[in-house]
Amino acid sequence: MAELVDYLKRAVADDASDLFIVAGGQVTEKVDKALCPISEEKILPQESERLITELYTRANRPMEEYLKRGDDDFSISIPGVARFRVNTYHQRGSMAAVVRVVVFDIPDWQKLHIPEQVMNVADKTSGMVLVTGTAGSGKSTTQACIIDRINRTRGCHIITLEDPIEFLHKNQKSIVSQREIAIDSENYLTALRSCLRQAPDVILLGEMRDHETIRTAMTAAETGHLLIATLHTKGAVNTIDRIVDSFPGEQQVQIRAQLSMVLETVVSQQLLPGVDGDLVPAYEIMHMNNAIGSLIRENKSHQIDNAIVAGNKDGMISMDQSILALYREGRISREVALEYAENPEQLQRRMNG
Repeated sequence: MAELVDYLKRAVADDASDLFIVAGGQVTEKVDKALCPISEEKILPQESERLITELYTRANRPMEEYLKRGDDDFSISIPGVARFRVNTYHQRGSMAAVVRVVVFDIPDWQKLHIPEQVMNVADKTSGMVLVTGTAGSGKSTTQACIIDRINRTRGCHIITLEDPIEFLHKNQKSIVSQREIAIDSENYLTALRSCLRQAPDVILLGEMRDHETIRTAMTAAETGHLLIATLHTKGAVNTIDRIVDSFPGEQQVQIRAQLSMVLETVVSQQLLPGVDGDLVPAYEIMHMNNAIGSLIRENKSHQIDNAIVAGNKDGMISMDQSILALYREGRISREVALEYAENPEQLQRRMNG
């Protein structure tokens, strides 16, 4: 059987996004959403255990918590190869892992086709910016590009709170402090409360998982910090509803009012199969204005989609407008455009028109 580092090098060389180590099947990589077996034969439970034990050894991380809880998250670096985000878990009584490939260098936002309207988030100096999307939609990469632009253009103290750390930022014009949850701090809430005493200008919060963390994040955004955070939601409307619904009913009126004041931008993204076999990002961008602030306060978030469509002059774009532009540029097919659209019938009429 091949060694762990051989599989990792193969995944990097093939530009794979993930590597799967699951007993009962071949070691498999994911390239452009296609699964490609790379081991010659299926691996047995003792082989998956050997490979996963080596992951922990290379990360210098004890296995006790994994063995007790049944799953774990951490990251490792292989010098000269890449950085990897690892999720280990138990399945059918054996050890398994999914390894996400993260290159050492911060990606070039232009090569990733991230729009300038998204990168302009780096110019904000206070308030809350949310980068949202389903798992694997590229949120972490977009955040890393935004942090990199701030790092290169402004003198700030940037604190990132991540689980685990994916992209490594070297100090440029800014000082970047990167804290990994469960290693450098107990949890997101503890780390966020502590970082407010560490003179931050910009805070990157890997995920807002509960209403206490959301409340503290909103307070940080209110008090003059730029807070960039992630939610696993699709679209600005779902994002706002998720935040409000995470609080008890008697607090929701106050939270809507607070959110309407601190929220600056919601960027929602997804990756679409391109005509060249690559993955093409599509974005919904919502910027706060008086109309959207009123809709949030009045619990009329279902009308926000119309406000986004009407807000083109303010740099806003709906998901379907983004998808239509990709189709007209010839970067995605008609079938893909309609499959990923929020309103396929309306988009089809616009395509025909």
